[in-house]
Amino acid sequence: MSSSSGSGSGGGAPTTSPSTEHEILLEKLEVFKVQDRGDKRGRKILRIIGKFFPARVLNGAEGEEALKNYLEKKIFPEIGEAPFCVLYVHTSVNRQDNFPGVSFLRSIYESLPAAVRDGMEAVYFVHPGLQARLFFATFGRFLFSAGLYGKLRYVSRLEFLGEYMRKSDIDVPEFVHDHDEELERRPLMDYGLESGRHHRDYDSPAMDSAASMYSLRCIS
Repeated sequence: MSSSSGSGSGGGAPTTSPSTEHEILLEKLEVFKVQDRGDKRGRKILRIIGKFFPARVLNGAEGEEALKNYLEKKIFPEIGEAPFCVLYVHTSVNRQDNFPGVSFLRSIYESLPAAVRDGMEAVYFVHPGLQARLFFATFGRFLFSAGLYGKLRYVSRLEFLGEYMRKSDIDVPEFVHDHDEELERRPLMDYGLESGRHHRDYDSPAMDSAASMYSLRCIS
C-alpha cells in the first residue's frame, strides 16, 4: 500500500476505527460460530463460547455498538431466516473477565431483528451453575422477554445435549470437556456444595443489576 493512503489524516499511518478493531477481535476469538450441520431437527446452531467473550474490551456504548455491527455483518447473514438454536457455553465465565453484564445482553437481545428473534427456537445453556439458575428462575422472566425465557434449556452435562444434537456436532473447546469430567467426579459442585479448582469462575453469577445483587445476598 502506498504511503499516500494516510494523507487524509495528516500524513500519518492509516488507523483502524475502534468498531472495526473490536469486530476483528471477535472474529479472531471465535466467540460466535454458526454451524451449518444443525441439531436433530435440522436447525442451524449458533455456538457461543462465553469464556472467549472480551468483556473488558467491549465495554460501554462503543463496545455494544461494535458487537451489534459484528452480528449484523458476520452472523445474521449466515443464519438467514431459517429456524436456529443457540448453544451457549457458560463454562469458566466470570464477572471480571468475560461477562458483559445483564443490561448489556438485554440491549443486544432487544436490538435483534424480528426475523432473528422469531427464528431462535431454543437456547441450550451449558454448565449454568447454581447461582445462574437461581438468578434466571427469579429475575430472568422480568429482565428478558417471556419468549426468550421460555426457550431456555439448562444442560448440566455435555452428554445431555445428545437429546437435541448429534455428538459429532457438539463443537466445544477442550476445557469444556475437562470441566464436564470434573463435574462427573464431583457432582456436588453442581449445587455449590463443593468447590472445584475454578469453582468461582464457573458459578460466578456475573450480573450487574440491582436486582441481581439482591439475589446474591439472598443466596449467599
